[in-house]
Amino acid sequence: MKQVLPRLIAWELTSACNLECVHCRASAAKEPDPNELSTEEAKRFIDDIANFAKPVIILTGGEPLIRDDIYEIAQYGSDRGMRMVLATNGVLITQDVARRLKSRGIQRVSISIDGASAKTHDDFRGMSGAFDGALKGIEALKTVGMSVQVNTTITRRNLDEMPKILDLALELGADALHIFMLVPTGRGEILRNEEIPPEEYERALNWFYDVQKETPIQLKATCAPHYFRIMYQRAKQEGAPIDMEKEGFSAMTRGCLGGTSFCFVSKVGEVYPCGYLPALAGNIREQPFEEIWRDSKVFNDLRDVDKLKGKCGRCGFKRVCGGCRARAYAKTGDYLVEEPYCVYRPRR
Repeated sequence: MKQVLPRLIAWELTSACNLECVHCRASAAKEPDPNELSTEEAKRFIDDIANFAKPVIILTGGEPLIRDDIYEIAQYGSDRGMRMVLATNGVLITQDVARRLKSRGIQRVSISIDGASAKTHDDFRGMSGAFDGALKGIEALKTVGMSVQVNTTITRRNLDEMPKILDLALELGADALHIFMLVPTGRGEILRNEEIPPEEYERALNWFYDVQKETPIQLKATCAPHYFRIMYQRAKQEGAPIDMEKEGFSAMTRGCLGGTSFCFVSKVGEVYPCGYLPALAGNIREQPFEEIWRDSKVFNDLRDVDKLKGKCGRCGFKRVCGGCRARAYAKTGDYLVEEPYCVYRPRR
């Protein structure tokens, strides 16, 4: 098997957060974990990555802006040749914060908008005023010329608002809208009954495919590997090749990126295929990141699509989709079994 390099790393700088979002993967708390990676450990981690790869690094949390050294870490990663981006709820972003982020090398900021109105978004976020705070944050970022991405987690409660959320992203001048299909882990366990059913999932992704052809900004579906099967199916039906330039990063990879070109690093240095799949690959406090990335069993399992079981194993789209390994694990404890939220039935 040829060597693969990480192209995208989500790094949970802290689990502390100023909000209490009902779907939070991290089950974030008000106070930082005293065992979080120190500034020096963070810099060593960046050095370890830079020794063999130059991925995009997503600084996330919790709320990463709570860390006092966020600007120092951003600058250090940028100086080592990384594309540094930030994922935030936006509430803490002022004009000064926006200017500092840009001056320290942050190239894009993603802000979560989980409703087309304050009521829906604030209910998600657990705080009145979160919606207005996010919009003000976006305005501040746009003022300093920062690239802005809107992230939306889709559940039953906001599925019908997706067209309006897209309109809002366009109105705000966002450069991208990324939708995240709910994976009920962390605090999000309480939303297990709010996962949209597989049939609605399929319809939502087909709608997304339709609107991306007419939308001037980048649209990307995350935690939705089926979208890649739909993308290829629809392109074949329509007799039109996939527009690689418009699809960007998404069309050149595959559905589930966990362990293949993406990984998640926790606040205490644990390395996982993604933030929703708690199958530990190693800890950067105990061994070099390159060694974890190259040699861990879980990562090598996930890189071999011939190990997939059930209908995923015999599916003709397994190399472009792969199924959501986190949902498979959440349901069965085995990250290689078939994706439980896929309606497609492959030929034997």
